[in-house]
Amino acid sequence: MDLKTLHKFVIEKGMEKDPRGKKEVLELLKQEKIKYDKFSQEEKEEYDIEKLTNPYSDTRILFSNGNKDIKSVMVGIDIETPEILLADTLRKNGRRIDLIVTHHPEGRAYATFYEVMNMHSDILHKQGVPINIAEALTEPRMLEVSRKVNPQNHTRAVDAARLLNLPFMSMHTVADNFVNNYLQKLFDKQKPNKIEDIMKILNNIPEYKHASKVAKGPTIFVGSKEKKAGKIFVDMTGGTEGSVDAIEKLAQSGIGTIIGMHMSEEHYKNASKFHINVVIAGHISSDTLGMNLLFDEIEKKFGKLDIIECSGFKRIRR
Repeated sequence: MDLKTLHKFVIEKGMEKDPRGKKEVLELLKQEKIKYDKFSQEEKEEYDIEKLTNPYSDTRILFSNGNKDIKSVMVGIDIETPEILLADTLRKNGRRIDLIVTHHPEGRAYATFYEVMNMHSDILHKQGVPINIAEALTEPRMLEVSRKVNPQNHTRAVDAARLLNLPFMSMHTVADNFVNNYLQKLFDKQKPNKIEDIMKILNNIPEYKHASKVAKGPTIFVGSKEKKAGKIFVDMTGGTEGSVDAIEKLAQSGIGTIIGMHMSEEHYKNASKFHINVVIAGHISSDTLGMNLLFDEIEKKFGKLDIIECSGFKRIRR
């Protein structure tokens, strides 16, 4: 397995699990190509050509040294310069490391990750929010996140990987699509009646069970065990949290419970105000679940890999 083949594969798998549906994602890529074809030569030279085949700006090859025989992969939820130095130390001590994979994006994948937030419009629409309102809520939030990301030193970790000649890639929204799809299908199938039933289901999942032992397991943010769940909305993809004002629209569309990775204080206050139950499954544990489901597909396709766990990630195979 080489890095380009792996990258192409995870993009394809991410599209298969995309809450918008693969057909919709392919249509977006088609529209991007139409837009590109109308550009001037100068505009084409400045254009990020990967947008024509990759709908996820936060899933990227960050550095490649041309290695075509990837068998040992160091995987972490957050990989920055300290983890890359750790990889180099392990390598010097005889541990083979062919690739480093971070879940949360670095480099260009971090600088432009807010672009995936356009998913929120269609996700809200699928939950019953009119598309015009969903788009009006999503755009200001995307601009807000882009302003926050803009001044950051995006390339620190990528520069470290390059200097140490360690191939480096990110797998963000593709993995989040996996966990979102997995949990939504699970709750749609099991139809939990009360919040305590949701908690039982989550606590029976190995990643959340492990998190309860070593860090923080699933938590009820709004509501109580005795409250009825109502219609459940799993909100775990789209780059980061959407608009605070979307909470009210979800309540109006009939959502009873949101199950998320994390929730800001402002989102929490709005959920309380509009009486939507909130269960926070856990951030790092949910990221780990998504990465594990994705790596199950990778190993099914390319064979078992030597996975070196770090930075909050624990490999659990299914």
